[in-house]
Amino acid sequence: TIDLGFAPLPLGDVQASVVDVPGHEAFVKNMLAGATGIDVALLVIAADEGVMPQTEEHLAIVELLGVRRGVPVVTKRDLVDDEWLALVRTEVAARLKTSRVRWEPPLAVSALTGQGLDELRAALAGLAGDLPERPEADLFRLPIDRVFAVAGAGTVVTGSTWSGTVAVGDSVRVLPLDREVRVRSIEVHGEAAERAVPGRRTALALVGVDKEEIERGHVAVTGPGWVATTT
Repeated sequence: TIDLGFAPLPLGDVQASVVDVPGHEAFVKNMLAGATGIDVALLVIAADEGVMPQTEEHLAIVELLGVRRGVPVVTKRDLVDDEWLALVRTEVAARLKTSRVRWEPPLAVSALTGQGLDELRAALAGLAGDLPERPEADLFRLPIDRVFAVAGAGTVVTGSTWSGTVAVGDSVRVLPLDREVRVRSIEVHGEAAERAVPGRRTALALVGVDKEEIERGHVAVTGPGWVATTT
């Protein structure tokens, strides 16, 4: 993976979103953009390789961003025998014991055979039910991880809403561009919505700014001294 990937993940009554971030050191900026605003980290480690330098880099970034919960996932379990897999799981658990993130026990999975995936979904569903709600009454914050143009909609930005809410017709400010723009339309988890709320994958179609003026890493906000007003 060299860029961000996104997919919905239904977890019972919770609609989660998965953000796939690149592992290579050359794409750390993309990883940072994708990890901003997440509630739970999935630290993916290949069973045939174990803890690698990029594992340490991503662990440091997750801690820097203040992510509180996580699940270490040992993938490709079909490529190793049980003895080797046990050694890797022990290595991962020992390394994460000193982390500031509260990690679940390592789970071994195989995308090829499907082994362990039900256990992973169950672990994520349990974490989702135990997470504190992000404040809707707070100021709106949307770290931007994608920017593109859509015919009829104009400039579209996407990200994971960090806090607060915004509605169609409201105004937000794009930083550090320091441009006030209007929200023409909203999609949440790929569905049209009248309002964006915290903890959801959000797309905002913006009026008053060109695609070329916004970059990954910019933020759409409301802030002290002015309020978003519906027109």
